[in-house]
This record gives sequence, structure tokens and C-alpha cells, in this order.
Amino acid sequence: MIGRILVTGASRGIGRAIALRLAAPGRELVLHGRDEAALAAVAAEAARRGAHVRTVAADLCAPDGVRRTAEAAGEEPLGALVHNAGRAIVKPVGEITPEEWRHSLELGVTAPFLLTQALLPRLAAGSAIVHVLSVAARQGFPGWGAYCAAKFALEGFSQCLRAELRGRGVRVVNVYPSATASELWDAVPGTWPRERMLAPGEVAEAVAYALDRPPDVLVEEVAVGHLSGTL
Repeated sequence: MIGRILVTGASRGIGRAIALRLAAPGRELVLHGRDEAALAAVAAEAARRGAHVRTVAADLCAPDGVRRTAEAAGEEPLGALVHNAGRAIVKPVGEITPEEWRHSLELGVTAPFLLTQALLPRLAAGSAIVHVLSVAARQGFPGWGAYCAAKFALEGFSQCLRAELRGRGVRVVNVYPSATASELWDAVPGTWPRERMLAPGEVAEAVAYALDRPPDVLVEEVAVGHLSGTL
């Protein structure tokens, strides 16, 4: 079992589900989020499931956010780094502000790059880097230009990272959920059929499955969709 795992964006939605699915006796979780109160609630539940938990409340787009998150992971070897933090900016291209565009790329691409770079020395053979991507990393959707740009860019970065790290025995896993019923949709204009979306726990199961494979078994891409196939 992978011992120490850092999960970003763990205070709600998919990140919360991943944190609770991975919580187990003998495992240490480092949980990142921006909402300190929500993060504390997730940590308490993970601890009840037997995990040793530490938290770090930080904005990964702030100058010191990545540094503080990396420091919270400690100096010990890290078994897995799960990049999950994200935000959806849904607007026609003509209405996206430069600030919104920059924020989407900073949170979706730059923060994973900087955090990976900071923690690479602590990732030994048998460890894994997981990117929670989206079908939007492979297909464009109207109104999702900023979100798709960030996901497509992270897809490209992850492929290069995989090629670099395979010789070290570090696995890079990309998870591609279809639309998932999480709080992300609260800020998205329009009416969305959440009853036809994936549950966050299904994405968490995909992450756990990939991490639970033996170190010499590669599960590098996991696509998870709803049976209806409409989203």
C-alpha cells in the first residue's frame, strides 16, 4: 500500500471523495484546500477511517501557495501526488477576461507544474503522480474555452512528464471523468442534469484502482463515464 499521499483540492467534490476513499489505517494523507473549515471536516472524517492526516489551507495561485503546500508534505518520501484542484470558468470566448484566463491556466497548469517540480526529489521508484483531468482534456466544448485550454495543456505536460519519469519507476496516471456532480456546477450558468452525471465517489474509485496496482503494473489512463453517455 502506498503510504503517504498528497491530494490537492481536497475540501469538497472529487477531491473530498478521493481523500476519504484513500483514508486507511497506516496511511498518511496531506490534504490541501482553500476552505479551511471544509478541509478540517474532511480531515476529521479521514482520521476516523484510520488515516494520519495533516492539512494545508492555501491558494495555489498565490505566490506562496505552492511553497506552503510542498512544505506541508514534509521531507519524507511521498508515495503519490494527486493533482485535483481546479475551477471551471464557463463563458463564450469573447466574454472571458484576461484575469479569468490567467487564473484558469495558473490553477490548472502552472500550479501542478510547480508543485510537481518541488516534490520530484521526494518521489521514489514505485510512487505515482495522478492528474484528475476531464473529457475536456480531449474534446472542446462551446463556452468551455478557458477550462479546455487548461486541461489540454495539463494533458500535454503529463505526457512529457511520463516519458521523463518512467525510467525512474515513477508512474504518471491520467484520469478522465465525464461530467461529475460536484460543487463545481454551482458556479456554472445554466441548468445541468446532475442526476445523469458521475458521482464523485466513482472518480475516487478510479484513482484508488490505479494507485493500488503493483509498482511494476502500468495503469496510465483511466476514463470514467456515465452509462447514459449523454454528458
